[in-house]
Order: sequence, then structure tokens, then C-alpha cells
Amino acid sequence: MALTPPEAKIWWNEKVERGELVWIVIAFLWGLVMFFMMVYWHLEGQQNLSNEVYRISPEKFLAKTEKFTEQYKVREEAGIPVAKAPAGSDVYMLARLWEWWPILELEKGQTYRVHLSSVDWQHGFSLQPVNVNIQVHPGLEHVVTITPTQTGEFSVVCNEFCGVGHHTMIGRIHVVDK
Repeated sequence: MALTPPEAKIWWNEKVERGELVWIVIAFLWGLVMFFMMVYWHLEGQQNLSNEVYRISPEKFLAKTEKFTEQYKVREEAGIPVAKAPAGSDVYMLARLWEWWPILELEKGQTYRVHLSSVDWQHGFSLQPVNVNIQVHPGLEHVVTITPTQTGEFSVVCNEFCGVGHHTMIGRIHVVDK
């Protein structure tokens, strides 16, 4: 009984019961299966982002994002610019207390290189309802190649606590037909 100390002082030398041994073997075999499935999912699962990471100063990334937004701004939503770059181009989105900026508008079926960085703290880029999660750090520029496959409005949620306004840090990506 687990509520009382073992009778033998050297309890690890006690014989293991058959039923307990069966469960240990099952758990070990299941662990091996899951280990090899991780390798399989990595190679065949098409779940891995094609990403690149570069060092960049927050000021330089802010300047690149502002230039991109100014060049491709098509409208504003709630005071936030919406940028629609040509299909196949590089698009920029930055994280800062407590917003994702700008809103991106992408075309379904077209490939884009999305550049992400933060200008202040570590933030989390979580694209909902798609399962894309990236930690975004100041001083690092993440480049993710994506091809949207469905139209709609997608939310970008910060999933790394970044302060008192963290719960309001939601950005958007619109995917439209050509």
C-alpha cells in the first residue's frame, strides 16, 4: 500500500509484479512508436513551415514595414491600414505593444513570403484557425513562405504574454479570391 513505507528498506530490489511489468512494457513500446512517428510527421506530414530567420534591428524592421504599408495600402479598418501586395511578393507584419500591424490582404492560391518581427518584446504569432505558431523576437526577422488555400478572415493572436494589454493583441489577415 502506498500510504505506508515499504516493508523492505531496499525496496528497489523487490520483485515487480507481472501486471505491472506488462504496463511498463506497453508504455515503453508506445514511447518508441511515438518517437518514430515524430520523425515520420516531420518528413511526410507537411506540417513544417518553410522559414528563414535573419538578424535585424527593430528600427530597421519598423522602417521596412512602414515603407511596405505606405506602398501597398488599399484602405483602413478601425484606424489600421490594410496592405495588399502583388501575388508572389514579400509582405511585412510587425508586433508591438499591443497590436499586429498592418492588416494583410492576400490572394487565395498565391505564394507570399511573410516577414515577421517585433519592435519591443517577445510576442507569439498564432494564426487562427490554422495551426501556425511562431515566437516573434525583437532583433530577429522570421520569413515564412505561405500559400493560402481558403478565403476568409484569419486572426493573428499573440500567444506569449506581453503585458497588461496582451488580451487585446489581435491582428488580421484577409484572404480573397483573385
